[in-house]
Amino acid sequence: MSRNERTILAFDPAGNEYFIDMFVSVRDLSDLQHAGATRSGLPAFRTREGHSVTHLGGGEFAVMVPGEEEAITVRTEDPEFV
Repeated sequence: MSRNERTILAFDPAGNEYFIDMFVSVRDLSDLQHAGATRSGLPAFRTREGHSVTHLGGGEFAVMVPGEEEAITVRTEDPEFV
């Protein structure tokens, strides 16, 4: 099961904004002894339009936009990623 953890606002060098949704897979590990236990996996990213996003590190992301040969690098000032 995946759930939306947060939305990140990022900008390309031209000032265009990109809304990037971060999803985390959550596995239910509960049994009779550990009711409600869960485990989170690595986050996955994609734009609101469904474009693939790769976290490059820090506040940088690479967005694959259809029709473009190379990924567009966008940057966020979100404190969790800076």
